[in-house]
Amino acid sequence: MPPPAAALDGPFAELAVPYRQELLAHCYRMVGSLHDAEDLVQETLLRAWRGYGSFDGRASLRTWLYRIATNTCLTALGSTHRRVLPSGLGTGTSDSEGAAPRRDGEVLWLEPFPTPELTAPETDPASIVALRDTTRLALIAAFQRLPARQRAALVLVDVVGYTPAEVAGLLDVTVISVRSLLQRARTTLAADAPEPERVVPTPDVDAGLLDRYLRAFETSDTAELARLLAADVAYEMPPIPVWFTGRAAVADHHARRVFRHECRGLTVSANGYPALATYLRSSAGEPFAAHGIQVIEPRGGLIARITVFLDGTLVGRFGLPAFLPAGTAAGRAPSGR
Repeated sequence: MPPPAAALDGPFAELAVPYRQELLAHCYRMVGSLHDAEDLVQETLLRAWRGYGSFDGRASLRTWLYRIATNTCLTALGSTHRRVLPSGLGTGTSDSEGAAPRRDGEVLWLEPFPTPELTAPETDPASIVALRDTTRLALIAAFQRLPARQRAALVLVDVVGYTPAEVAGLLDVTVISVRSLLQRARTTLAADAPEPERVVPTPDVDAGLLDRYLRAFETSDTAELARLLAADVAYEMPPIPVWFTGRAAVADHHARRVFRHECRGLTVSANGYPALATYLRSSAGEPFAAHGIQVIEPRGGLIARITVFLDGTLVGRFGLPAFLPAGTAAGRAPSGR
């Protein structure tokens, strides 16, 4: 039985491990789940490790690894449905009072992805920008609308940068087939494209906006929260299918539900945007338990969208603890990575 990918050493590891971050991003674009992407990258490296003795060098090692990773993803996607966000299932509501948020365990939900510079600070700056801008939540959600092979062709050509002829070799199909897959994929996305401002590179975010949001979150300040939100702000909470639109609905949701608990947050970055790892507790004296990851999308100096991934286990994937001490004061939580 071969060792886990993390334990691989020798010539193969020296050559292959530097590609792990971009392979992880590639698998994430394909499957929309950080957890699944990590498993698929490990499987990719194990398969490559087993086959390295027969690697003949006719293609570059990077291309060979992408071939293995893509086909591993396609095999996995053959037995799963696409992952979505609540906003991909229907129309949002501005009635936070009438809405009854309930978790839906039947849907496969999109997951957040740690911004690359936080997980691989040695990465080339240009690669960091490319990875960040091609893992936007709206873009990943758009990819998930495509059939698996169309998705693979589009990602390999439009994101990774391979030519249709190279992709034909990776997928074991003809160039004509790749061009057909690309045309159908682009047509589908053009007919149901995400809002442009949600997928293009964003300027540096005013740190003061995130600081004010964190302070409002930790002090249960609904009025300050409302001042930070765009009038048409969207707020979604996978795995809860209900999602809210509008400043009043989002502020009222916090007043009615979120701020019933004592909250703390640690600043991180996810999918190229500022984010918070959130912690809640219900009773004084208890530690703050990890609650999830909030991805915050700014626009024009205000917050335009908040995607709250309600899964406390996600904080560990951002290198953060599952609990904060009971004595952690608002605004004094240890800073995230």
